[in-house]
Amino acid sequence: MDTVKIDSKNVKMIAHRGLSGLEKENTAAAFVAAGNRQKYFGIETDVHTTKDGKFIILHDADLKRVANVDLNVEQAELAESQSHVMINWHGKAPRTDYRTPALEDYLEICKKYGKHAILEIKCDMDEPTLAGMFEIIKDYGMFDDTVIISFIADVLVRVRKMFPDFPIQFLTGGCDEKTVEFLEKNRFGLDIYYPSLTEDMIKLLHSKGIEVNIWTCDSKEDAEKYIAWGVDYITSNILE
Repeated sequence: MDTVKIDSKNVKMIAHRGLSGLEKENTAAAFVAAGNRQKYFGIETDVHTTKDGKFIILHDADLKRVANVDLNVEQAELAESQSHVMINWHGKAPRTDYRTPALEDYLEICKKYGKHAILEIKCDMDEPTLAGMFEIIKDYGMFDDTVIISFIADVLVRVRKMFPDFPIQFLTGGCDEKTVEFLEKNRFGLDIYYPSLTEDMIKLLHSKGIEVNIWTCDSKEDAEKYIAWGVDYITSNILE
């Protein structure tokens, strides 16, 4: 198994949920696999809060899809969620290292391999919770190498209030005039589902100083088109 190689030119490549085309998504294995690839600028992941006030790495709110367990991670303690082994879709036997990492595990790997942390906030965190998360980010020496992304506009606005110059990208499935106004007002970048993005839209966004990240592009042909159009980032499961 290997990545699909592309000429990314000056576009920053981001490994979606780690190198999830080769390893189980959002596991330490996926993060290390991405860390070992020089071409990746950053490693994207997802974070939820837990019942005991910790931060857990997982895309969904529960373990049904990844571990076939009916457990909501926001209503459980971190250790309980980590006690379950995820389904191994890439091999025959279960792998005991396929477990939900804590935020600290993810940050340590990003730091060790010199990758930016592209951290998607998946739940509605208030300011005290965000402050606690950022203290962990600072403790791991990753404050200057982290980008916060989310579909939850209110959370991003809170982060902007707390940290006026922090890199933030608004996740969205599409972009219209109101979206552009929102990005400009808050000085957010755009992280958009790539089929909804046009070359003219990229030019408009760049004219307003807005960076553009696309998700989740796994087609070499499509990626090459968007590279030619001038996107700033490409988030992918397998492209390198």
